[in-house]
Amino acid sequence: MRVVHPRSGVLRALLVDAFLASTSLAVLAQAAPALAQDATPPRPRASNLGSQTAQSSVQLEELSVTGQGGGPVVAGPVRDDPRGPITGFVAKRSLTATKTDTPLIETPQSITVIGRQQLDAQKPQSVSEAIQYAPGVFGSPFGPDTRQDFFLIRGFTTNDTGLYKDGLQLLNFGFGGFQLEPFGLERIEVLRGPSAVLFGAGNPGGVVNLVSKRPPLDPLRYIEAGGGSFGQKYFAFDLGGPADAEGHWFYRLTAIGRNGGTQVDGVEDNRGYIAPSFTYKPDGATTFTILSSFQHDETGRINAFLPYYGTVRPQAEGLRIPRSYNTQDNIQDRYRRTQAFIGYEFEHVFDDVWTVRQNARYAISQSYDNSLGGGIGYLDPTTQTQLSRYRFQAASTARQLNVDTQAIARFSDGLFAHTFLMGVDYKYFSLNDNQGTFFGVDPFNLAAPNFVSPAGPVTPYLINFDQFQQTGIYVQDQIKLTPELTMIASGRGDFTTNEVNNKLASPISRTTQNANAATERFALIYNFDFGLAPYISYATSFNPQVGTNAFSQPFKPTTGEQYEAGVKYEPPGTNLFVTAAFFDLALNNSLTTDPSNVNNSLQLGLTRSRGFEGSLTASITPELNVIASVTSYDLKIERGDNVGRTPAGVPQTFASVFGDYTIPTGEFAGFGFGGGVRYVGSSFATTDNTLKVPERVLFDTLVHYTSGNWRFAINAANIFDKRFVSSCTSINACFYGEARRVTASLSYKW
Repeated sequence: MRVVHPRSGVLRALLVDAFLASTSLAVLAQAAPALAQDATPPRPRASNLGSQTAQSSVQLEELSVTGQGGGPVVAGPVRDDPRGPITGFVAKRSLTATKTDTPLIETPQSITVIGRQQLDAQKPQSVSEAIQYAPGVFGSPFGPDTRQDFFLIRGFTTNDTGLYKDGLQLLNFGFGGFQLEPFGLERIEVLRGPSAVLFGAGNPGGVVNLVSKRPPLDPLRYIEAGGGSFGQKYFAFDLGGPADAEGHWFYRLTAIGRNGGTQVDGVEDNRGYIAPSFTYKPDGATTFTILSSFQHDETGRINAFLPYYGTVRPQAEGLRIPRSYNTQDNIQDRYRRTQAFIGYEFEHVFDDVWTVRQNARYAISQSYDNSLGGGIGYLDPTTQTQLSRYRFQAASTARQLNVDTQAIARFSDGLFAHTFLMGVDYKYFSLNDNQGTFFGVDPFNLAAPNFVSPAGPVTPYLINFDQFQQTGIYVQDQIKLTPELTMIASGRGDFTTNEVNNKLASPISRTTQNANAATERFALIYNFDFGLAPYISYATSFNPQVGTNAFSQPFKPTTGEQYEAGVKYEPPGTNLFVTAAFFDLALNNSLTTDPSNVNNSLQLGLTRSRGFEGSLTASITPELNVIASVTSYDLKIERGDNVGRTPAGVPQTFASVFGDYTIPTGEFAGFGFGGGVRYVGSSFATTDNTLKVPERVLFDTLVHYTSGNWRFAINAANIFDKRFVSSCTSINACFYGEARRVTASLSYKW
């Protein structure tokens, strides 16, 4: 099946990109090194100097002469590693938006980069918590969750297709998803808006790319221990550096183990995580890095499906359900997952023009979920004290293989400087999905909690084997029309197959969907000398849906498009970065839960988000870091059911500010403090928009003391322990937000 984008610009885009590709390749043979010097500064032949990681050859800004053995002599400023550590809170470069190591001030798309220093200051327990201060993002819509990260970008669910690890997609479907440990990350990059032209199938809201810690050039020794609320305690270490005297081998070993409880009685949060990585640099032009990790989780469901009356508003007797109640049974509620990743990143610089990269990864996740679920309301609608329940059980195995091969050419054609990218990527995803229920379970008595309720064996209602394959071919040209004006033109073709095997049917039924599509992106950005950079962009998205609805019918692919106009400001010589963006984003054939059947999904038609985002990130001094953001959009269904209404569970206004200060001198040198304020606007609790979840303001704080190699810190999230509902997706599906969480930590680095 061929999917044609709602606008007729796809063919035009492919013709333009084909022309750019052919033109660029034609002039490469004539692009002598003398011409290449007019383009982006030449690629270095070695990269084991001047950077904190041994990852890539994109780290040195300038080279003057070549020393003995091919090593460089640095004669200029050092370029930040786009996959490495960030000094302070302000990042300068990223690979996520263009795959070509472009400065953020020259990137015509909204992107937020969260570095390790910010993560250490805020101490998030999950990725969805880590991105809550980023503009355009609604993290943890279902409250705290130890099983999977959930987040919306610009009003659209993004965690299913928009989660990436080191530039390679991690699909999350059914109950076979992945969750990554924040301690193993060097940075988190939130790219807002359609990004299918480089990454393939995905939601138009954006991409959250998690960048793993990589082997450092210099010796690293770090240990940390801590604990806090709900009996949590943990121990972590991070070790790395050169593995030989010649400087060809580098290693890193990162690990964390934690156990304890959560805000819900009987639900544990136990995790073991270890991530070995190795880098081999036989010469200055070649880098080969192996990235691996293993993780095991023993936890449960924190986010119970609770009724609107009893959470957002009091129930019939004027009571609210305590946040700590485990209405899913504090003995039988269990979730286990084991996941592993193994992959590599290869890069070779041929000369000042050509660079080739290949990134590949294999991932597997095996999980078991058992709980006495809710979401079906009260058994006694008059007194509202008996919560109906059923036993739910799922066993899933997800496997995924990704390979992305890229060739980058930096050259001048005599008129314009080009950074030309072409690539091919492939992904394979399979899911063994087994789900069953048992409805003969006693209701949960709010007045006299009853645990260990008898529950018989489940009856399977879904036993599927799903397979999804995608091959994508993409090209992109970043053209310097003038030293200040850059145009980006990108195009991609995707070829996908989605197969669902229903093993409950007799004989086994097979549903296959073939969907091909073209996506595009065009953008202009103008960089003034004083740091101002206005831009405009247009981009499209495409996403074939994995699986079928409850009636074994394959979902239609979603398509989307976005217009964005914005401005970025980075005064030269400062660590200040300010952005503002206006966007008009539309999604066609979006999925939502069927209110009459929680096991089914509906495709609404056309949903549009129009709004504004603004952000400020500043490292005012080495001791003072500040971030702030504001988001406001109007999300409406324009075609399908509930036209003119807003999808349930989606706030449309956000604002936040966070700061961290350390006293640099004097009697109190080394002491520091900080905190943040998060505002989340109201949202609708039902698809007919008759019930609302109120707005909220939450406060976070931290104090810390550093002396030599030691650091002691106390972090508190939601310090005033505000009781709130994060969102509701229906009148019987509301989710409490995070209770106050205090964490004390002690670390030593040498």
